[in-house]
Amino acid sequence: MSRIMDQRILLLVISFSASVQSTKVLSEWKKCGDPECEKAMSRVQATTDYLGPDCRYLNFKTGEEIMVYSKLSRENENLWTGSKGKDFGYFPSDAVKVEEVLIGEEVEVLTKETDFLCLHEDKYTF
Repeated sequence: MSRIMDQRILLLVISFSASVQSTKVLSEWKKCGDPECEKAMSRVQATTDYLGPDCRYLNFKTGEEIMVYSKLSRENENLWTGSKGKDFGYFPSDAVKVEEVLIGEEVEVLTKETDFLCLHEDKYTF
């Protein structure tokens, strides 16, 4: 009985640590087209299929168009955020090619805790 309980506790700890790791802050800073990060910075096209590791990431297929709204900076500079239809999330910059630049100058701002939320129906996961 004790061994079964130990295995359950170990599985719970592993599950919790994987959850914490997948929702950690990816960068303290990001670059945007305006201080509120509301303006699209560019329009890009996917050069490869991409399936992200968790719900914070944008999944797409080769050839799909994505609007870019921010780029992480200082840490994880290869991750950009963008939207495709109603979907929004992070994706690697090397999985896309820039089709059109929409802003001339980038502004660096602090990220917010809400930048790293996972949206599942009506629930928010950090």
